[in-house]
Amino acid sequence: MRIVTIGGGAAALYFGILMKKAHPRHEITILERNRLEDTYGFGVVFSDATQNNLAAADPETYDALAREFFHWDDISIHYRGHVIRSGGHGFSGLSRRALLRVLGRRCKALGVCIEVGTDVTDPAVYADADLVVGADGFNSVVRSTYVEHFQPTLDERSNRFVWLGTTRPFPAFTFYFKGDTHGLWRVHAYQYEQGHSTFIVETTEAAWRKAGLDRASEDDTVEFCEALFKEELQGHRLLTNRSLWRNFVTIKNASWSHGNIVLVGDAAHTAHFSVGSGTKLAIEDAIALAGALQRHPAVRFALTDYEAERRPAVESLQRAAQVSLQWFEDTERYMNLEPLQFAFNLLTRSLRITHDNLKVRDPKFVETIDEWYDTEAEKQSHVPRTTHDARPPMFTPFKLRDLVLSNRVVVSPMCQYVAEDGMPNEWHLVHLGSRAIGGAGLLFTEMTDVSREGRISPGCTGMYKPEHIKAWKRIVEFIRRNTSSKIGVQLSHAGRKASTQRMWEGMDEPLPDGNWPIISASPIPYFPYSQVPKEMTRADMDGVKQDFIRAAQMSQEAGFDLLELHFAHGYLLASFISPLTNQRTDEYGGSLENRMRFPLEVFDAVRGAWPAHKPISVRISAVDWAPGGMQPGDAVDVARLLKAHDCDITDVSAGQTVADAKPQYGRQFQTPFADRIRHEVGIATMAVGNISSYQDVNTILAAGRADLCVLARAHLWDPYWTRHAAYEQGYPLPWPDPYATLKRYKPWL
Repeated sequence: MRIVTIGGGAAALYFGILMKKAHPRHEITILERNRLEDTYGFGVVFSDATQNNLAAADPETYDALAREFFHWDDISIHYRGHVIRSGGHGFSGLSRRALLRVLGRRCKALGVCIEVGTDVTDPAVYADADLVVGADGFNSVVRSTYVEHFQPTLDERSNRFVWLGTTRPFPAFTFYFKGDTHGLWRVHAYQYEQGHSTFIVETTEAAWRKAGLDRASEDDTVEFCEALFKEELQGHRLLTNRSLWRNFVTIKNASWSHGNIVLVGDAAHTAHFSVGSGTKLAIEDAIALAGALQRHPAVRFALTDYEAERRPAVESLQRAAQVSLQWFEDTERYMNLEPLQFAFNLLTRSLRITHDNLKVRDPKFVETIDEWYDTEAEKQSHVPRTTHDARPPMFTPFKLRDLVLSNRVVVSPMCQYVAEDGMPNEWHLVHLGSRAIGGAGLLFTEMTDVSREGRISPGCTGMYKPEHIKAWKRIVEFIRRNTSSKIGVQLSHAGRKASTQRMWEGMDEPLPDGNWPIISASPIPYFPYSQVPKEMTRADMDGVKQDFIRAAQMSQEAGFDLLELHFAHGYLLASFISPLTNQRTDEYGGSLENRMRFPLEVFDAVRGAWPAHKPISVRISAVDWAPGGMQPGDAVDVARLLKAHDCDITDVSAGQTVADAKPQYGRQFQTPFADRIRHEVGIATMAVGNISSYQDVNTILAAGRADLCVLARAHLWDPYWTRHAAYEQGYPLPWPDPYATLKRYKPWL
């Protein structure tokens, strides 16, 4: 096979080594414009897991590289005069020049041809090769030549960073957070060989411009950074290597191959340096591509197999990198955290390290954060611990007004669609009762509608008939009498999403017959074929407001501990908030302040009708996932208005506003919205959205991203989810008396 690789970086060299080892007769040519020793940057980082991959792929090459490694286990975080250290992380630094030198020698020894000084401007010249590998990096000529086939997307980020070196050796991966008159500066520093370290400086666009660095030469940058970090550098100098201030760009491609042409490394994808080395990704691409070619002699099948294998791993890392880079873009948000929590927040920022995972790496550090968090929870709730050991974060108490929750796990409102004329029945008793016995600190009813016309479907529960009070009270009293759980009612009006079929019959689909009139902020149907809602008049608003007041009073009679208003998911009150569903030209449309006017009227009316000692929460959609809709910054403004109106906690969800939304799903995908609101507004938040493990819950809480965690499907799958989480962590969650024999049950024996 004749292989031409355009670009001579680590991926090209490693791929050449693997292919020559597999089939010495392969004719492999690597074309590189620059000398290998002229490479950009200073050091690269490999995790222990990556090193294991390298050792398995080619032990001889790995042994040569390992002799160049500088290994460390600790991460050191310098923050507000404190130094917080965490161990057990397992990384190695390596000079980029040493890496290329070792790989280059291996290539030459195996007979790979490396042509230095060849500047490829037209990859089509090499189209007659059996395989053309585009390993030409961020500014890939291969990618740009065949742009219509690869269909790249480039996301340029806001922060500025510069890649520097220093002669100061760092014994750990080191973060500095330092403020001056211009703003906050972040440093990522690590040693990659004896006497040399990488020293990356990052800051916001505003701070960079204010410092005059938009006009800086390399020498100016060194002068500025050496003065700013004089104490941290301890007399050592900074080094440059094409050290220009840049914006990080995330690259994705719709396809990684076209015909006999394939992309690897930065030509195919990039991931922010705060999560992993681009070199690591590139080498892993090379391993996967070589493996696919050995499994499939036909190139087109091999390239399909290569992408199928690598894309999920790369996209997973890119998602983690996206969360991590956003953390560094928004670090100012966290600068008021206590040092220990700041460090935990930093370490778990990408979701790849969790509370439980960190406990394996550094048990003492997690023990310290648990102790701190439990102490803070005791101060907030006035509920002392009953044992010497700190409670896991999820089992610490939390107080809202006079309501004290025994733990921070919440059962999300989940529509069941089995009521008749709004009446809850035995199903709801068992559904909610079993999850209360299951140990959750707080349960919510399903979305409970304030009028018959406000129901989503004929099977939805309500709070609009006197008979509803007794039915709900039966459920509330069962939970109160038999468990330590608290129960909240979520009140809503479905608006333009009313008069639809039950979920299993057709989600949000209009009823085939028996429809009732529906209302909304504007006369916009949910689907083009859905009912057209009536645009609400002032009289309609007054009527709906009275329905909410009545429902709140009835909820108090039923004995609920907490009341939540539903301002999310495109239902009636949400339809006023989103510009996609509110096209009014009166005082209830236009600006966000105007669009919030009616929802806040309802909130104020309900707050006045609900006992002052009981809390009220509001569920909001933080983003509509659709062009022209609500954005996370708008959600901050919504939460700020709610706080000003005496809301106790926001339940931060997202989407479901319009039918053509394109949500960005993923693990904990809505938690960042709760995190931002909690820190920028200073209001308590509940995080919801693809939270499924107790490790996730403990991590979210200990990092300060939310005060409560709301789980839906996890509780449908396992009503005793909280008890199982307690068991897994060795936490003695009390059982109801009828289950007292379980106190001595030890299933592990």
